[in-house]
Amino acid sequence: MPAVAASAVDLLVIATSLVAAWQVRVNFDLFDDLDKAGVIGRHASVPIALAWLACLALAGAYNSTDMGAGTMEYRSVIQGTLLTAGLIGVGAFLLDYPLSQGFFLVTFLVGLPLIPLARYVLRHRIHKLHRAGVLLQSVVLVGAPEQVDEIARVMRRETWLGYNLLGAIVPPMDQVVETPSGLPVLGSTNRTEALVHEWEPDLVFFVGGAVKSAQEMRRIAWALEESGTRIMVLPSLTEVASDRIRVRPAAGLPMLELEGPASRTTTRALKRWFDVVGALAILVLAAPIFLATALAIKLHDGGPIFYRQVRSGRGGVLFGCFKFRSMVVDAEAKLAQVANQHGGDHVLFKAKNDPRITGPGRFIRRFSIDELPQLLNVLQGSMSLVGPRPPLPSEVAKYSSDAHRRLAVRPGMTGLWQVSGRSELSWDDTVRLDLFYVDNWSMLRDLAILLRTAQAVVGRRGAY
Repeated sequence: MPAVAASAVDLLVIATSLVAAWQVRVNFDLFDDLDKAGVIGRHASVPIALAWLACLALAGAYNSTDMGAGTMEYRSVIQGTLLTAGLIGVGAFLLDYPLSQGFFLVTFLVGLPLIPLARYVLRHRIHKLHRAGVLLQSVVLVGAPEQVDEIARVMRRETWLGYNLLGAIVPPMDQVVETPSGLPVLGSTNRTEALVHEWEPDLVFFVGGAVKSAQEMRRIAWALEESGTRIMVLPSLTEVASDRIRVRPAAGLPMLELEGPASRTTTRALKRWFDVVGALAILVLAAPIFLATALAIKLHDGGPIFYRQVRSGRGGVLFGCFKFRSMVVDAEAKLAQVANQHGGDHVLFKAKNDPRITGPGRFIRRFSIDELPQLLNVLQGSMSLVGPRPPLPSEVAKYSSDAHRRLAVRPGMTGLWQVSGRSELSWDDTVRLDLFYVDNWSMLRDLAILLRTAQAVVGRRGAY
């Protein structure tokens, strides 16, 4: 179903690109004789569309395992589009075909950004349907109860994946009515084939403890290959992006290589360049908002416009984090009078109806305008546009050993925490999202987070 929807969306985008190129070519007379555009319109549009779809398929754009999550889907449609442009350009040159240069150029200038954008919209709609309980895939987990629960916990939390858990199949020595997390046990692993035929799941996930040997796994795969059920083997890796995993077959062994985090390589220089250019651009565009906010804060109570708070940066180094002042001047002195909305088991302090927030402060917090001065921190080098939330030193003192890994990169103005619910998230989810970012950074992921930030700011989810 997703592959069919994706191909329909791609075809619509391709048709739009061709029509747009035709209109631009005819109305603006780009590059060459207008008579050639007539040749293209009559003879070349349909072959271009078919070649485009074929190249997308060759690039893996309709591979169901890459669709709906991760960056591989976007990479595939971009590679497929570039492959199409290359083949058509080279083919027209070698065959001396009168291809309109303007038509060719505009077609792919429109299509290259539009196809991944359309896939993003389609993905968003499918995720929404999954959360509503539509288009779900039934799943059976096979393995030791504790490892089954680890995977089940992720599937229950990430409802957008669209998995409906039927139950677990566990080893004979672990026979119980249900796993520790409450997942029903369907039977024993020595009856895996019969149980799969009985329950007819769409997917069977084999996790740790599912089989005793590679030979046993191979026999199970043989037994299930006629059932139509897809088989997936999950290694003991969670919260790892697909672009960090490489399959390295050797002597019949499908070895998985886990590449090191990109944040520890020379790509830091690329990220820093992106931060500086992006911060300067946003500063220019947001200059009127800066001026209006500064006037509103000053006219409200005559106090300082900016608030500088000590935060912990990369490696725990302290720095002054800038914000527009959104609270009364003596807010720190009144902290004891405010109840922590999160409760004592949460490291972060948040109060939904904090009486210290001023009138202008409530507005600028709702739309995250109070964070804009942190662009100065980005230019200074103490922060990044995207990264984990900059913590207070008092919060760092409460960190577990795992949470300290959040300090391995520069903190960000926005990040996975900010676009996934912000103050509504539990502390465990906050740490999980930040650690995923630290371990799986990529430039494409940063761009995706920045796009989601705009949506989160407009929606104001978790902002107070």
